[in-house]
Amino acid sequence: MALRVLFIGGNGIISSASSALAIQRGVDLTLLNRGRSTVRPPIQGVRHLVGDADDAASVAAAVGDETFDVVADFRAFTPEQVARDIELFEGRCRQYVFISSASAYQKPVATLPITESTPLRNPFWRYSRDKIAGEDLLVAAYRERGFPATIVRPSHTYDRTSVPILGGWTAVDRMRRGKPVVVQGDGTSLWTLTNTRDFAVAFVGLLGNDRAIGEAFHITSDEVLTWDRITEQLAWAAGAEFRPVHVASEAIARELPDHGPGLVGDKAHSVIFDNRKVKALVPEYRAIIPFWRGAEEIVEWHDEDASRRAVDQELDAAFDRLVERYGA
Repeated sequence: MALRVLFIGGNGIISSASSALAIQRGVDLTLLNRGRSTVRPPIQGVRHLVGDADDAASVAAAVGDETFDVVADFRAFTPEQVARDIELFEGRCRQYVFISSASAYQKPVATLPITESTPLRNPFWRYSRDKIAGEDLLVAAYRERGFPATIVRPSHTYDRTSVPILGGWTAVDRMRRGKPVVVQGDGTSLWTLTNTRDFAVAFVGLLGNDRAIGEAFHITSDEVLTWDRITEQLAWAAGAEFRPVHVASEAIARELPDHGPGLVGDKAHSVIFDNRKVKALVPEYRAIIPFWRGAEEIVEWHDEDASRRAVDQELDAAFDRLVERYGA
């Protein structure tokens, strides 16, 4: 009998590839979302429930009295949303999967590589602290009542629609115009990028796996690159010259306050992950897509349609100011 699974979300960067792979593997998959995604094509072969993940009443109304083998929430970002899920799904699923974040690991990191036992603490980024608070609720519910929680901590996961450097496509466009590109720090800190199709193999392998109950797993590539190398590979894919201007993350945060928490609280720190725990439960998992190939896919997708290559003029101007201030 097919595994009956509910994804809250299901068409985002992380979840879309997992949805597609789950269907390919015969999962009876239901997606609950607003059905408004225009970036990625609809997932074929799924049942669709319409609801707003940010509205507890909407989710409850959409689910009704249904039960599932697995519920995975890709749209829970606050402890309040996690508490809602515990109340709604307790006794109605055999496994509940919370998509947390590897940014929850302590910053700065005391020891590398990062394992699932690395402490959780991020004083710089509210997003990460909210994920930690959600994990705390699930751990307590599992210990006190046996709530069947599994915690998954993705790191920086991308697909062809997302440009995983500061400034996104605006930065790629700058390189194509021969302008310098801002890279945080000195460009040598280490980072891990995971293609969403690779992530999906490990994630789907955890669904319905009783050995995953009460456990936390991060799912990342084993490829480790510097930020200079990541940006340079995007420049190569775009047929552009890589001309970096290195700026301290704190200085970027002052100029671009919306980007500050994610930089200072995550991307400014070198990270290397030990993936042996998830591989022990999902032996087939091996990240096989190197970022140079992912960079080619990103550029190809953006070049297919001019509307995908929008440049943020305010961001571009802010980069000009940073280059003028900190460039050699």
